[in-house]
Amino acid sequence: MIALVAAGTLLAGDALAGPAGWGAFRAPAPGRAEAIGGYAGGCLVGAVALPASGKGYTSIRRHRHRFFGHPALAAFVERFGQAVVAAGLEPVLVGDLSQPRGGRMPSGHRSHQVGLDADIWFGRPAPKKRARDRNFPTLVDARRERIERSVFGPRHVALLRMAAEDDAVARIFVNWVIKKELCATVEGDRRWLRKVRPWFGHDRHFHVRLECPEGSAECAGQAPIPPGDGCGQETWFSRAEVLARRKAAETAKPAPRGSRPGLPLRCRALLAEAGRGGGGGAKGKARKAGKARRPAPPK
Repeated sequence: MIALVAAGTLLAGDALAGPAGWGAFRAPAPGRAEAIGGYAGGCLVGAVALPASGKGYTSIRRHRHRFFGHPALAAFVERFGQAVVAAGLEPVLVGDLSQPRGGRMPSGHRSHQVGLDADIWFGRPAPKKRARDRNFPTLVDARRERIERSVFGPRHVALLRMAAEDDAVARIFVNWVIKKELCATVEGDRRWLRKVRPWFGHDRHFHVRLECPEGSAECAGQAPIPPGDGCGQETWFSRAEVLARRKAAETAKPAPRGSRPGLPLRCRALLAEAGRGGGGGAKGKARKAGKARRPAPPK
């Protein structure tokens, strides 16, 4: 039945597949919790709202309505906050999770679509400043591509290690300069470093991604991380390497149309509800959101 509905609303689904359609939903889809599809191409059923605050954490930017996730993600945040307190560290600020039913956001992300991704800030905004990205301290001197030693310290290493050692965590994304610094300085047990993966940006916050949870048969997880600590290839994300790869891509053949996986059928059926007025009365806001800047590349 779901397949028939999805096929019958294929054109409507395509028209709404952008962030404006998913942004129309103001409440989670009812049903047993399931992450459906991939981190950068899926949706979410049975989401829960992360409380505004808890032991060891505070959820920020809640006006963006991105504080929903699979129950496993909410449980991780609660568990992580408790570990932060137990370690005697300053409570953390938790940013975006997912929208009520997942899907693409109007800005900032191409992932965070199945309720298994969360952004955790390394620090706090400058005094009397709003929680905009530029007001948070950066751990990286971007111009020189080196660690900002006046900011980076043991607390940041401890936060990353606690998150990485949680069994539910699949990957943690940080700026490549941060990964390089960890590779050069962490002593003793380095097994947790393999989960810390270099990626663009992520110099002011780190991105936690969970494994596909039990009961989510249609969740598309990533390939297993190779053995080892993952050190030695961080500069793949350096400015010089990016420019070199961009130049090479200019002469490469474009990928054939249809080579990218489409939105899962269940997500198409769920998304079609927005076109039938099932978004909770937020179409105007979603329409404006659809005009926002282009999202960042997939994570």
